[in-house]
Amino acid sequence: MEDVNRTSLRADAAAGLLGAVLALPQAIAYAALAGLPPTWGLYTAIVPCIVAALAGSSRLVASGPTNAVSLALAAMLAPLALPGSPEYLRLALVATLGVGLMQTAIALLRLGSLAHFISPSVLLGFTSGAALLIAWHALASVVGDLPGVVLACGTLIVAWVLRQVWRRGPFLLATLALAALAAWLAMREGVVLDFVGEQRIDHLSWGPPALAWADLPRLAGVSLALTVVATGQSIAIAKALAARTDQPLDVNRECLGQGLANLAGACSSGFVASGSLNRSMPNLEAGARTPLASVFSGLFVLLLALLAAPAIAWIPMAAIAGLLLWVAGTLIDREQWRERLREDRTEAAVAAATLAATLALPLEQAIVGGVGLSLVVYLYRTSRPALRTMGFDRPPPERAMVVVDDAPGAECPQLKMLRMEGSVWFGAVAHVGERLQALRAAPGAPKHLLVMAKSMNFIDHAGAALWEQEHTRRLAIGGDLYFHRPRPEVLQTWQRRQFLARLGEDHVFADKRSALAAIVPRLDPAVCAGCRVRLYEECTRMPGPPA
Repeated sequence: MEDVNRTSLRADAAAGLLGAVLALPQAIAYAALAGLPPTWGLYTAIVPCIVAALAGSSRLVASGPTNAVSLALAAMLAPLALPGSPEYLRLALVATLGVGLMQTAIALLRLGSLAHFISPSVLLGFTSGAALLIAWHALASVVGDLPGVVLACGTLIVAWVLRQVWRRGPFLLATLALAALAAWLAMREGVVLDFVGEQRIDHLSWGPPALAWADLPRLAGVSLALTVVATGQSIAIAKALAARTDQPLDVNRECLGQGLANLAGACSSGFVASGSLNRSMPNLEAGARTPLASVFSGLFVLLLALLAAPAIAWIPMAAIAGLLLWVAGTLIDREQWRERLREDRTEAAVAAATLAATLALPLEQAIVGGVGLSLVVYLYRTSRPALRTMGFDRPPPERAMVVVDDAPGAECPQLKMLRMEGSVWFGAVAHVGERLQALRAAPGAPKHLLVMAKSMNFIDHAGAALWEQEHTRRLAIGGDLYFHRPRPEVLQTWQRRQFLARLGEDHVFADKRSALAAIVPRLDPAVCAGCRVRLYEECTRMPGPPA
């Protein structure tokens, strides 16, 4: 909280007020989706929101009830109890407690780092897909009502204009106030519009939910599934915001914040909370600076519900839909899409597939699917490491080593120099083995092989066996195998397998000059005597035909 000052407090208070105004109708709607009383949605938008902000890592993630979690909770509890019944409410609290315990355990065991497998391309597709979903639901809430459509479009236009002229001010909150004024004037002319309506909080009850041993087998799986949904959604949103604002993110602490928030929610008549895209992005756009924006939001939800319910009741739903359309437009990072399409079509395909999954599947499945696809792409790429033939672009002493694959240059007829770019693991053994076989089988191929292994970061059992086989095959054809600058981890693997002893430590070199100085004298002198290439400095000291 070292960034808190008078300016940030004003910005956070304005963003928190906007977040509270947006949270009120959403919380009520999401509680209904979950089969719970409307006030439970308000409870979930207060205590968990504050706890997650103070205990988590992200400065901008606003937590509370969300549509994905609400729908998942209803789907999992409906077979166990009648929605709205006392038993259903108790099970909702117990499931929320289970989610909080699991999220806290993930954080304490430092398993949150698994979220790093969510790649930037997956986040790009997820964020863009979520933007389209926000826009779709916002439009669906006003379609069929012409005054509502007009007010939503007007709100969107006003937000855009105010953004241009009042970039540092609470322009979204001002937009909402102007929309409310326009709705009030329209009502005086007899126009019919839908409004948020009045919702009051009667009281907050504190205490853990009533537990029974029978809950464990019934709700363990429910809590686990909800943990995946809530945690995956929260971390994805936190990573997306961190990428947009260049702020550090500790995923384990973020998991802890979400876990403590759900533990607090279970003890205050709340249900499962997670990071909310519909509130986090407006939080960013409204100029929030620190987590205090979410603290203000929770407090304002409480105050508005207790004190200003009649005024909030007159906020038109169409205006909220217009603001959500604005937020949806800001979520689509067109520059990132252009960059992917221009520089890496594979990553663009991963982002596009994640976007499609976000539209067609539940959010947590879209995230898991995107991560799975990005891992498949990664495995495919790492299974085909590059092996580049190296040579010199000019005679000594001005020579410079270059890649000669695409622009053939002078190569020694007896020594092949190969740069290994990538790890040799079991998935890559087939590709590397085929390349090595092709090099040996080529007509007139050099019998000796010098592998420049500085970029070979890792070898596993299969990779180590491959190099051992290559050594045996090189010796069988009258050649040998050498390595330049293998990494310490690779050398340790070879030492454990005693391959280094069989290879000979005089076959491993720290620099190219010493490698060539040692290898060239070991080449067949009869071949050198008739060679006109004379590629190495050592060649100039050998007898042979004139250059």
